[in-house]
Amino acid sequence: MMQIHILDIVIFVVFTLGTVLFGISFFRKNKNVSDYTEAGGSVPGFIVGMSIFATYVSSISFLGLPGSAYSGNWNSFVFSLSIPLAAVIASKYFVPFYRNISSVSAYSFLEDRFGYWARAYAAVCYLLTQIARIGSVLFLLALALHFMLGWSVSSIIIVTGLCVIIYSMLGGIKAVIWTDAIQGLILIAGALVSAFVLLFSLPDGITQFFVEGKAFDKFSLGSFGFELNAQTFWVTLFYGLFINLQNYGIDQNYIQRYKSAKDEKNARFSVLFGGLLYVPVSLLFFVIGTGLFVYYKAQPELLPATVAGDQVFPYFIVNGLPVGITGLLLAAIFSAGMSTISTSVNSAATIILTDFFEHGKKEIPEKKKMIILYSMSFILGVLGIGIGLAMMSVKSALDAWWSMASIFSGGMLGLFLLGYLSRKAKGVHALTGVVCGVLLIAWMTLSGQQFFHSYLTIVFGTMLIFIVGFFAGLVMVRHNNKQSISNEE
Repeated sequence: MMQIHILDIVIFVVFTLGTVLFGISFFRKNKNVSDYTEAGGSVPGFIVGMSIFATYVSSISFLGLPGSAYSGNWNSFVFSLSIPLAAVIASKYFVPFYRNISSVSAYSFLEDRFGYWARAYAAVCYLLTQIARIGSVLFLLALALHFMLGWSVSSIIIVTGLCVIIYSMLGGIKAVIWTDAIQGLILIAGALVSAFVLLFSLPDGITQFFVEGKAFDKFSLGSFGFELNAQTFWVTLFYGLFINLQNYGIDQNYIQRYKSAKDEKNARFSVLFGGLLYVPVSLLFFVIGTGLFVYYKAQPELLPATVAGDQVFPYFIVNGLPVGITGLLLAAIFSAGMSTISTSVNSAATIILTDFFEHGKKEIPEKKKMIILYSMSFILGVLGIGIGLAMMSVKSALDAWWSMASIFSGGMLGLFLLGYLSRKAKGVHALTGVVCGVLLIAWMTLSGQQFFHSYLTIVFGTMLIFIVGFFAGLVMVRHNNKQSISNEE
């Protein structure tokens, strides 16, 4: 266990309790389902944008990006560079599209285009990935805090999970968005302070960062070659573009935020602001990672031989930052995890209500809907805690589950784009495309093939679903037209 000052513990605990109490304070403001799932469409664009930003920055990326830059180069930053294009597309097309749909569910549109099977397929895939996501974030956050504080991994998972469940369950989307906004500010402050302290702690000054970084090719964005089986600049860029289009286009987390903004103008602004803000902040994480490489290369005696990769930044937080600042960084890491988990809990509960409980039924009383939302939020949170605890002993089985969930969720973007861009494709054409796309994704994920980098799985899968569905619809329409002409003759 690393030694940490009591003041840092106090700052960390006070922040955590303050977040929970602030989230709970929204309980009485939820008068109906619209308040709980869409914040009554009353949230300013800046706050929604900060919430989108905070959802992007999970505790995994808060620690993983510096770890990636420390061990390698800045190739992963190319993912961030894809966000502006996806954000512009979302602001211009996706935001007005979803705000004009009466349902808060991102998947009601798929039922209108292809039938209930498409809506249920997307909803089930979404729920699987969110439960796996909650468990993964809890587990990895617990590992980081265990390394830094020495606390029990299982205790951290349970306590963190319960804290998030309490305020996200009682406060609804308002609590999620407003706490996300505050947590986002803590994240930015933590990254800025870390980068500042680190760079000005280098033995030969800040110029050492640039000299050593360049000498060891740490600033490289990757090869600009066109190899499809390597993590080149282009492979990472296309991967990022498709992932971010999936986030903005079909992820319930984002669609609820579009609906929560005061008006369309605020919603458009929030998408651009939240996405674009992530680019410079993620750049800070890469600066921190490269700074850590230079810092410990110049002073190798300061870093134990057993500490490497993603553990280097947590080690520096505890041992290299002034008292008080360490507490701020602990709060920032915890914030990143809490914002991700609370978003998943609320959005998944919303999908269960809208896509399953309400579907095909007469009007359900408002009070009963609220009970469903509260209970589903609690159950989903507990399931996430269970997954996090299970990862302590059966990680391989849960890795397999995550892979399977990724296979099926990989078809969601292709299905959405087919429905959005093609007017001729019908349910059977979409189903044909999804089957082909999922089979391709499964092969690329499970076969161990070496022809294509794993990043291209979602790219090829999405493209195949759209192409097959589009041309199947086109061929069928032409066939029907020819048959009609033949019958008339």
